[in-house]
Amino acid sequence: MEEINALFHGFAVISTPMNLLLMVIGIVLGVLIGVLPGLGGANGVAILLPLTFSMTPTSAIILLSCIYWGALFGGAITAILFNIPGEPWSVATTFDGYPMAQDGRAGEALTGAFTSSFVGAFLAVIMITFMAPLVAKFALRFGPPEFFSVYLLTFCSFVGMGKGSPFKVLASMALGFALAAVGMDTVTGQLRLTFGFEEFMRGFDFLIAVIGLFGIGEILLSMEEGLAFSGKSAKIDAKIVWKTWKTLPKYWATSARSALVGMWMGVTPGGATPASFMAYGLAKKMSKDGEKFGTGKLEGIVAPETAAHAAGTAAMLPMLALGIPGSPTAAVLLGGLLIWGLQPGPLLFVEQKDFVWGLIASMYLGNVVGLLVVLTTVPLFASILKIPFSIIAPVIIVVCAIGAYTVNNAMFDIWLMIIFGVVGYLFKKLDYPIAPMVLALVLGAKAEDSFRQAMLVSQGEMSIMFANPLVGTITGLALIMLFWPLISFVIGKVRPPKEDEFAKDRPVD
Repeated sequence: MEEINALFHGFAVISTPMNLLLMVIGIVLGVLIGVLPGLGGANGVAILLPLTFSMTPTSAIILLSCIYWGALFGGAITAILFNIPGEPWSVATTFDGYPMAQDGRAGEALTGAFTSSFVGAFLAVIMITFMAPLVAKFALRFGPPEFFSVYLLTFCSFVGMGKGSPFKVLASMALGFALAAVGMDTVTGQLRLTFGFEEFMRGFDFLIAVIGLFGIGEILLSMEEGLAFSGKSAKIDAKIVWKTWKTLPKYWATSARSALVGMWMGVTPGGATPASFMAYGLAKKMSKDGEKFGTGKLEGIVAPETAAHAAGTAAMLPMLALGIPGSPTAAVLLGGLLIWGLQPGPLLFVEQKDFVWGLIASMYLGNVVGLLVVLTTVPLFASILKIPFSIIAPVIIVVCAIGAYTVNNAMFDIWLMIIFGVVGYLFKKLDYPIAPMVLALVLGAKAEDSFRQAMLVSQGEMSIMFANPLVGTITGLALIMLFWPLISFVIGKVRPPKEDEFAKDRPVD
């Protein structure tokens, strides 16, 4: 009941004309960002974050979070109409979405995608409403060892549960830690890794890094690929919407299962992309029409879209309650909170109730507004792709440069942005993940402070990381996550072959 009262207070906080206007603007910008390949939720939030410095934290987070929700919606438009995933998590949507568009059912596919996205996000917001305060109250018991163990668990989860080579994840994370160490030591006040450059005294601002890594890096990659847009047109009217909405309830089991997968992958550092593929795979395996997936089945759109939005929304839970982002976009938003003078974590629910519950209330309204916007403006956003990419790319680069310059009003930051852009481009070409580096850059200094405080308390004894059941459990889970790829490899070697593996070597009678 306490959460319900706090939520209604949050609705009262955001129900000002300015905040409602920012909500609509954020959704529209987010859909636009989601439609344009080469951008994305994290990129859009990073690029536009400097524009919020003059706003109140509540208004700023409403705008940026709604950009995120809009980008989640927008990725499905290009995936279905053009077979071009506007976002990485929209790849699975192309499997059945584009065949439906080719079959003249683009309106049905888009309505199903948008509605499923809304359902997934709505269920995740309900989870955040009731779970975040409980997690925050529990986290109030944390001291330096507990906080470091949670940071360690987050870093190790990226290694154990991340996709791709764990060595590449570790290399990316190590670079992020090195960048986070540049500047003034918060404990001793000494300068570290500045190499005599005065500009390095303030360290590497995470915002400059993410604008370069995400914005410039994606643009360079898109320019190399030479994007050309061609696809199907679509129109959504009330008749198509009602017809699709009558069909969707029979896929309720798929929606519920996909939402659970998405929420789990959002709270852990799995992310929306693996959640969408996992949900699609489960739906294909458990559906009676599974063999027809890939030919234009609506259920094949429901599963990935529900999971992706549930994961993208659920990633806000650990960011708000523990100060640990569950996705690259949440990491950017975490940096925004620090810039606005807010300390993410359990005390946020005590000291900044208006902010927290205003944000959670904006998630409800933002998703409703997002659904209405995308259902009514699909032709408009689809026509944007007719603009040549040679025009879109320079505009995005200029916006990135303006955003980087406004952080410290320094030309040096623009050069840093370009360098980070090249690094981001190389990371993508070499298949190195960027998210672990951004996570380490944002949380590296905080993890270091917690570790050093714990060592001061224990006089250098590492046993403090197992001093009580709470910190011992979290540290143990972190170590399991760190060595999980090795554990999985060993289990795979030790496990005896299945019976059918023997059968294939038997002679045929």
